[in-house]
Amino acid sequence: MNLLWSRMLKSGYRKEPISSFIITVGGVDAVIGGVGDRLSLMFLGVGLVGVAIALRWWKIRQSKIEIPSSAPIHYLPGHSSRPQLPTLSMSRKTPPRRT
Repeated sequence: MNLLWSRMLKSGYRKEPISSFIITVGGVDAVIGGVGDRLSLMFLGVGLVGVAIALRWWKIRQSKIEIPSSAPIHYLPGHSSRPQLPTLSMSRKTPPRRT
């Protein structure tokens, strides 16, 4: 369970590091506020978690919209359109020059 939990956290931080950091800070604030009877700190933490979740949702939704559906552009011709070049072979009579 511990390995699975750490993998989920690592993949979340890689995908969205800013919103994951805000969720972590908000969660810590909410826990400290709840345990220490500090309602303002708890509400601040819950609010931060809500803002971070909204930010992550907005960024995921924005990235899905920007995916182009057109065909890729090829700048070079395909392999079949190139002429076949002869293979190079070195003659045994003349050794290559050394400079």
